[in-house]
Amino acid sequence: MYEQKYEQCITSGLSISDAVIAITEIFLDGKPRTRGKHKIKAAERNAAFWSSLFLEKLSSDIYNSEPFVFALARYLEQEKTTHFDLILHIAKVSPESIYRAVRYSGIVLRQHSKKWQEIEKLALIRGGIFNELIQICHTFKNAHQERISVLESYKKLLVNLTPFELLSYASLYAFEHIVPKDFPENSQNYSEKKNVWNAINKLLVWKLQTCDESVFYLTDEKIGSSLKNHLSPFLFPSPENIESPSKFFYQTFEQLIEAQVELDSFLSQSIDAFCYDDSIRFVLVGTNLEIIECDLEARDAWRCNGEKLLRLHNYWFYKAVYVFSASDWAKKPIGRLENQEANRLAVIKAFRSQLQLTDVYGLDETVLVEKTGLQVDLFQALLSLELMTAFYNVDFILPYKKYLDETGNWQFALSRLAMEGLLKGSQNRFPITWLDRKSKIKNISAWTVSKKFPQGNLKAAEAILDFWTSDLKDFSFQLKNNESILNPEFSELPILKMGRYLFQLPWMQAFQNNSSAAINNLRRLGSRRKNARKETACIEQRLAKCFEERDFQVCLNYEPIRTKDENTGEVDIICMKDGQLLVLEVKSTFLRQSQKDAWRHKINTLRKAGLQLQRKVKAVEIALLSDHSLVNALCPNNEKISVVHGWIVDTSIEHDHELFSGFLKVSLEEILIALRDDSYFLNDHAGLFSGQPFNEENKNIPEQTTLYPNGFSGEYFVNVIKQQTVWNF
Repeated sequence: MYEQKYEQCITSGLSISDAVIAITEIFLDGKPRTRGKHKIKAAERNAAFWSSLFLEKLSSDIYNSEPFVFALARYLEQEKTTHFDLILHIAKVSPESIYRAVRYSGIVLRQHSKKWQEIEKLALIRGGIFNELIQICHTFKNAHQERISVLESYKKLLVNLTPFELLSYASLYAFEHIVPKDFPENSQNYSEKKNVWNAINKLLVWKLQTCDESVFYLTDEKIGSSLKNHLSPFLFPSPENIESPSKFFYQTFEQLIEAQVELDSFLSQSIDAFCYDDSIRFVLVGTNLEIIECDLEARDAWRCNGEKLLRLHNYWFYKAVYVFSASDWAKKPIGRLENQEANRLAVIKAFRSQLQLTDVYGLDETVLVEKTGLQVDLFQALLSLELMTAFYNVDFILPYKKYLDETGNWQFALSRLAMEGLLKGSQNRFPITWLDRKSKIKNISAWTVSKKFPQGNLKAAEAILDFWTSDLKDFSFQLKNNESILNPEFSELPILKMGRYLFQLPWMQAFQNNSSAAINNLRRLGSRRKNARKETACIEQRLAKCFEERDFQVCLNYEPIRTKDENTGEVDIICMKDGQLLVLEVKSTFLRQSQKDAWRHKINTLRKAGLQLQRKVKAVEIALLSDHSLVNALCPNNEKISVVHGWIVDTSIEHDHELFSGFLKVSLEEILIALRDDSYFLNDHAGLFSGQPFNEENKNIPEQTTLYPNGFSGEYFVNVIKQQTVWNF
């Protein structure tokens, strides 16, 4: 099927290079998908592509092109199709393409596979860089196996702990090692230890994969027995529990965390860097691996994108301050008098997340909780999470820090915190908290008070809890049955359900980034929700409205005429002002934390977006010659179109301002800021993120600057985007 398509491309006038790249892109996109009424399996496509005769006599430039290297990586990722003679030929003509494909395929950790045997055979025949590649991969494999062995040795010692008991030890560990000692003046220490948080998350997943289902049927008696054996010896030491095995379990857990952190660091900083970071190269110096930086510009771009995320955090917060100041919330007390500042900050943060979710991710005022069918008010759900954070900060972290300062001992501080809770009337001030679901719903119903429900709404409270809850029993079942699921992180679903009880982790709830949690709850874990497609359409509609507010002529969801050879598909947004025509391809995804995820986003979503835009820009240019309704919509006053720009507008920041098929990728938030001309919000003018507490005196923004000193125009706007002027202030 690919041979025939290749011949058609050549007959149509394409060069060999362009034809091969076009066919390779079709293969990478998983096409063709059907033959008549029958679906074509991936194995059939692999066999057909790699047996194509046109692949055998190509130049090194074609073999080393990005699409073809991605295809080679795909070859190494599967086992059924083998064409070693072709691989050997490519290695002779373009050894670098095979080297890159080995990296991208991740085969470095699959050295038991048949494809690895091909790479070893290739090294025997060709030698040179392939011998070094084999040595590098063996070095990585041995280092990886050593770390796995250490991790497994500690897991065996804790194999009988239940998920609740594992989380109990994790909470003890967090208060000793993670909670910043100088809170609230500086929480930097906590953010730097997010790797420990991630390690605990992975260990919980391990425990859910291996535990018996019976551990989820908790009762007050079972919880009490577990506390007596595992937490009480730390919180309430006595002669009775001095011989408790809990000390051994805790010391082993500390070693387990250290081993998991070491493995994760090795995977992210060594394996993922080797596989996906083109800005560096690993080389052997004797028997040791060393890193050579080969693209400083790419490394700077990665660092710069991280800084952009921090500044966007400032942006939405300061926008939220203005919304709060103009709302009824600013005119009334919020909760207990002594908690006013914390609660007001919680409301502002909820506004911040709501603004970002609606403006960038297309959310409505309510969100459907699909597992229960309940509609949750988005702002109330966001506010509930922020109020939980405020509660755990005020009632847990601050008293703990006070007792820690007084005693100098983390166990004594936790003991006083727990005892204080008991003295105040059986309030749970343990390092892990729990409550049965009905009581929890009743407790947070006060957060749903409104004009319509002055006493609160139990159904709304139930929907809020379900929105933030991970049912560990269901999750465990899915893991054991190898169901294709995304593992939730603590922050994305921070309420953990076991039986009729809901558990929370104060050390995590107090410091997590709730805005990121909400985004990834909806856009990562909830990417297949019924409303996700509708939200994507809302993103396009709201962005189009922003362009219209700047007097752009806008055409939304234009459909070029479908031809026999080309089905271009819908063009998300076309807009025109002052002769500048913009063709926009809008993509909505989630927040990524790893280089591996960012790389996958690049080779899948962004690569495809570039190809889509290539077809759509061409189709729009053709339509402008014949579709009078389109021309009239974009040029009502017979304006001349000077230049056509194609942009990939993505909700993510990864690979910002890179080119895909020759088209610029830019973040949606940068577009919005440039249109609104409010980039001054990107800076922390009031010092709110440098340790200063929020109050009315330090909220003000200094003199507002503009991106357009000579006035707004289509050309100036395009230049602001291309030159990244938004980030200069």
